This record gives sequence, C-alpha cells and structure tokens, in this order.
Amino acid sequence: MLRLGLVVGEILIYGPVRDRLGLRRVRWAYTGGAPLGPDTFRFFRSFGVNLKQIYGATEVSGLAALQPDAEPDPNTVGRVCPGVSVRIDPSGEVLVRSPAMFKGYLKQPQATRDALTEDGWLRTGDAGFVDARGHLVIIDRANDVGKLSDGSPFAPQFLENKLKFSPFIGEAVAFGHARPYVAAMVAINPETVGKWAERRGIGYTSFQDLSANPQVRQLVRDEIRKCNATLPSAARVRRFLLLNKEFDADDNEVTRTRKIRRRFVAEKYDTVVAALYGGQSDVELVTDIIFENGRKSTIRSNLAIDNAEELPHVLIEPAHA
Repeated sequence: MLRLGLVVGEILIYGPVRDRLGLRRVRWAYTGGAPLGPDTFRFFRSFGVNLKQIYGATEVSGLAALQPDAEPDPNTVGRVCPGVSVRIDPSGEVLVRSPAMFKGYLKQPQATRDALTEDGWLRTGDAGFVDARGHLVIIDRANDVGKLSDGSPFAPQFLENKLKFSPFIGEAVAFGHARPYVAAMVAINPETVGKWAERRGIGYTSFQDLSANPQVRQLVRDEIRKCNATLPSAARVRRFLLLNKEFDADDNEVTRTRKIRRRFVAEKYDTVVAALYGGQSDVELVTDIIFENGRKSTIRSNLAIDNAEELPHVLIEPAHA
C-alpha cells in the first residue's frame, strides 16, 4: 500500500510540484554554506528531491565532505570524501588535508602561513566534530566558539540555531563559556505554542501566562532533549528557563534583523544567569518593557528553572556569582 501510495503521489503531486520548481529531472541536489533548517531539508526530500548537505572550500578545490544517498541528515555535512583527511585540533577547529589542496595564496605569504599548519593541514576556520557514524558536524566559526570550564568547545550560536529549529521555540540564548555546563534562556513561539495549548484545552490569557504553564515547560523540555540527542555530551543544554516575554528590539535585546545582542542580554539578565548556575529552582525577574509608543512598563514575576538533562558532577556555583 505504501508503494502504491508513492506511485499515485508521484503522478498526482510530487512530480508536478518538482516540475513547477524546475526540479523534475534533478537526480542530486546539494546545499552548503549556512545551516539549512531540518524542516526545509525534509520538505524538499518529502516530494522526491534528493537533497543532501555538503562541506568544502575553495582551498581544497571544492568538496571535503558529502552525504551519501542513503545517509541524508540535516544535522551533519556528511562523510569525508575519499582522498580527504580531516582532524579536529585541540581548540575544536576542523583541519583538512588532501592531494587537491592549494599551495598558497598568490603573492600573500603571510596569509598562506596563517592558513596552513606547520605539518601542512588547512585551517578551515570552522569548529566541529565527527559523530559516532563518522559524519562531520560543523557547529560554528572557530573564532566564535568558547570553552566550558573543562575545556570542551562551546558554540552558542550553533546551539541557539539548533534549539530554534523547534517550531515551539522562538528565541534562545545559550550560556556556557567558562562555566561547568550549558544553560539556556528560551522564549517560546507564542503562535505555535498557543495552537498547541488550544488543541489540548489549556487555557491562557497572555504570553506570560502561557510560558508559565507546567505543561508548556514540559513541552519545551522535550524539545530541548530532542536537540540534545544530536549533540555530544558536553554541549548538551542541562538547565533552562522560559522567559515571560519575547526578546524585543525596542528593549535592545535583539537587533532589527532579530540577531541577539548577546552581551547586553547577559548583563540585563545577570540574575537569571546566576540562578541557572546556582542550583536554584526559580528566580524573581523584574523586567522593564518599552512599548512602540514610548510608554514604559515593568513586569515582576517568579520564573521556574528546570533541568533538561542530568547535571554533570561539578560544583554548583554560588547563586550570587
């Protein structure tokens, strides 16, 4: 029945959709560069486009890693290509070497020395790791990667993007540099979470009321655990807090293009960060809000802090740190 359904679907739906997009005769399609969201990745594959992720650089004459036909995965860039070698240096940066690698930049000897290690490996500038299946995972630019207190690499933007792949999470800010584990502040997506709550008969009156609901916290906890399942142990989000408001450009928390102002957020919510690493189960938050018309308001609430995963065996920092 499944095969019959696929045949009918190919005739009536999948084929015409690919034809409409100019993709009817495409045998392979590849995506590289910035991460492609898993929903978009699965959307194209769902109607027969053999979309796979790749990784490469001009300095290695193209590809360094490629997903085989039988192993598409929105979370990796695939297996290292034959003839290409990859290693991860102690800082977490991905190093590549192959017979097709460049000899250097034209008339730029210093740039060439900066790009190559003493033993001839190319510094890609990207941080990553190789997962249990042998797939290469790129997490962030190496310069943007910090370290946990045990030396494990920590890529906040990578983690935040992974969390935001969930339809229920609108924004997230991850913390962990020089800390014993990763923690995150999360703002729910009010539209999708609101519809989810309505289907289950969960009443609410506002964003604050919805985000404080224990069932919503459990929903987000499950979404974080799904994200954690694709991450190495050290990079997993251990504790989280649901904010009682969305991050807002008028409050200087995000830019007009919705990029998190990480340093400002860390300073504004310093009491929350301290509570996330202080072993507290809740924290009182006083937030000043500026409306579009210039009017100001203050929200005072007690926010719950939940564990998404078991905490590593480390000393808990004092709450005032």
